[in-house]
Amino acid sequence: MPFSHHSHSGQFCGHAKGTLEEMVQTAISKKMKVFALTEHMPRDVEDFYPEEVFVFHPVANQTDASQIDAHPNAESLARVMDLFYVEATRLRSKYKDQIILPIGFETEWIRPRTLQLVRDLQNKYEFDMFVGSVHHVHTIPIDFDKTMYEDARARSGGSDEQLFEDYFDSQYEMLKELKPPVVGHFDLIRLYSKDPNGSFQRWNGVWSRITRNLQFVADYRGLLELNSSALRKGMTEPYPKVEIYVLNDGWKIRTF
Repeated sequence: MPFSHHSHSGQFCGHAKGTLEEMVQTAISKKMKVFALTEHMPRDVEDFYPEEVFVFHPVANQTDASQIDAHPNAESLARVMDLFYVEATRLRSKYKDQIILPIGFETEWIRPRTLQLVRDLQNKYEFDMFVGSVHHVHTIPIDFDKTMYEDARARSGGSDEQLFEDYFDSQYEMLKELKPPVVGHFDLIRLYSKDPNGSFQRWNGVWSRITRNLQFVADYRGLLELNSSALRKGMTEPYPKVEIYVLNDGWKIRTF
């Protein structure tokens, strides 16, 4: 049964393409049975990505994302989430006889205040699920570009090994606090590393953190996402790497 539990649209996300409805229509055309709608959660201004110098705002009909706010702030990103939820709810009703559309969001894990932002979001909306992801280490994005990745690596001490350890430690804190039903792109940290296709097992400290995190996910019966974007970005394996799936098989963590 084809399905996906992690998606973004260009209507509500700066690094995606197409409207939310176009995504749903494409999923239906591909005979998907379940397609979760999961835009990024709002963040504080200090944690905006460079792409968010401009923030898209759906206008009059609540679905047209052509209006741009040249002075974004935390409230404007929160407004985008409001409009996403309204549109997602409309689409779920419109296409209910053709596809199941769970509505959720993708987390961040940046600084101590992030936890409260997640809790506020969960209290405000009736989400069906969410994806627990880490995109920052030492408050620096590690998947936006190589320059930012290198800044984060320098903050960790200068080596990929040290940065990987810090990433999986941050992920562990996120897992403990949120227990996300879906864990997003488990090993995203390798994207801009010197050897993104290399084995994690070459570093004992990194591998022990991976096994610890997987054990925790298994204990609360979470799902591990199989994310093909790594292949699109030139890597030889998806997120997570095959060696993690082999390890995971012993714990029977469900993957998709």
